[in-house]
Amino acid sequence: MTEMSPLRRRMIEDMAARNLSPPTQRSHVHAVAKFGRFFGRSPDKLDLEDARTFQVHLVAGGMSWPALNQAVCALRFLYGVTLRQAGLPERIPYARQPQRLPLALGSRRGRALPRGGARPEVSCRPDPGVCGRAARLRGGEHQSR
Repeated sequence: MTEMSPLRRRMIEDMAARNLSPPTQRSHVHAVAKFGRFFGRSPDKLDLEDARTFQVHLVAGGMSWPALNQAVCALRFLYGVTLRQAGLPERIPYARQPQRLPLALGSRRGRALPRGGARPEVSCRPDPGVCGRAARLRGGEHQSR
């Protein structure tokens, strides 16, 4: 069996001390190892700009946003907890969930829309009943003074 690097051992100990689950630990170790392999250097020798370059590489490779956020969590843990570099983890951004367009209207809904680009009439006038009651109240208040 190969010798485990001191950085990997320390990161695993830090995760175990924080009671992270074994699958989370494996995921974090895998992501940090992939980060180091991408640059051909130990992750503790890499900086914020390298983390950004790695994120761009993952996105360009088609990685889903949940998987990308797992890698970001691993890097944030590495720099914030294991390497104790205050302020750096917050500068490694999470990926945002992509916004999806709504589905097209079904055929039944489509038939209910007017044809020929005509728009249904939209009334911007308030309900006359509400206005009438408000006017009566205002009138009553003025008369009582």
